[in-house]
Amino acid sequence: MDGMDLELFEAARKALEFAHAPYSGFSVGAAILGDDGRIYSGCNVENAAYPLGNCAEASAISAMLAGGARRIRKVLTIGPGRVPVTPCGGCRQRIREFAAPSVIVICAGLDGGEPLLTTIAELLPHSFGPQFLQENTRGE
Repeated sequence: MDGMDLELFEAARKALEFAHAPYSGFSVGAAILGDDGRIYSGCNVENAAYPLGNCAEASAISAMLAGGARRIRKVLTIGPGRVPVTPCGGCRQRIREFAAPSVIVICAGLDGGEPLLTTIAELLPHSFGPQFLQENTRGE
């Protein structure tokens, strides 16, 4: 990992410390490099009514948008253990909304191990992105 990746890792690790995961016990942190060059982080927030929780990636995307950035340049997710923690299916789609298919996604485990470096296209092949709505709603 390069210097920016280490900054993303540290931001995601710090966010993970604030996760609210009393039901699953599985805390996740995420950090995003926005198109403005700033890093935005988020953690998962569980709720007793399970569908009402937020994933770390969704929280980080919200922070990015609230901070004024509009596009994702890189993502890092981290969770417990040595196995790289990947974004869930819903978050893969959320990332795709704000990222080009070639955007790098780094998945790591808090306890070391080799991180997984991939792209959103590899995590979500044949994805449905905003351009499909634009192309298919012009009446052509």
